[in-house]
Amino acid sequence: MNHGPSRWSIPRLLQDVSVDGFREQAFTPSIPTLLSQKSFTELSALKKWFMPYDRNDKYQALNYSYLDRFEHATVPLEFTRLPAATDVPETFDDTFVRSEAPLAVFLRWSKQATVDTFDRLYLAQASISALPKDLIADLPTPEYVSKAGKGDVYDTNLWIGVSPTYTPLHRDPNPNLFVQLAGTKVVRLLSPESGSQVFAKVQAALGRDGSSKYRGEDMMKGKEKKLLESLIWTDTDKSGESGACGLEARLERGEGIFIPKGWWHSIKGVGEGITGS
Repeated sequence: MNHGPSRWSIPRLLQDVSVDGFREQAFTPSIPTLLSQKSFTELSALKKWFMPYDRNDKYQALNYSYLDRFEHATVPLEFTRLPAATDVPETFDDTFVRSEAPLAVFLRWSKQATVDTFDRLYLAQASISALPKDLIADLPTPEYVSKAGKGDVYDTNLWIGVSPTYTPLHRDPNPNLFVQLAGTKVVRLLSPESGSQVFAKVQAALGRDGSSKYRGEDMMKGKEKKLLESLIWTDTDKSGESGACGLEARLERGEGIFIPKGWWHSIKGVGEGITGS
């Protein structure tokens, strides 16, 4: 977990990893908080779904011998394209298609995909409750979720892809416990006030008056996607053209972050190999 550029500071790390410690230091005061690998040892998916991609265990690959058993399960997939070196940004066709398909489609694609693969598939926002029961059992609800508050779970979703992956700036209607299962992701967060200012700036540039509560495919393609990515991920000087100052966390396998309700966040999968959250 490292500091980001000058206008992005690092969230604090939870020292007391007990449920009471999480409740008192993160959940109740609604403070973005980093969580170490000690917090998620009960997640058997960390070892059953993924395997070392290199000798140093820095990168991970999917454990196909285990996951191929579930190849007929239906999952949501997002299809996108990476720009080629010869593409002109203003005219690049940033295709975005979301559909359901057998898990086998994603597994076959991921076996040959690299960071440079032009056509991309992302298993994104797959409801864990809709997965086969054996896979559900590999992802038990962490005690931070079941015991820190009322124990109600609004939704639990899964993301698996091959880096680079990208999720534009958005905010969730409920607190979010984000856990990195494999690979590396960088999470940038803005407070409710700062995030709303960035969103309003983008909407004004687009000549719109859209609602930040309801986000659709507009944020995944076209000019809105480009503006959001530029404002959040293009680093200039300390004051930045965007005026956005927030938090940045680099999450490795087994680490997590608590994102309070209303906090805006954008996420990138970086490095090599499989990334899962």
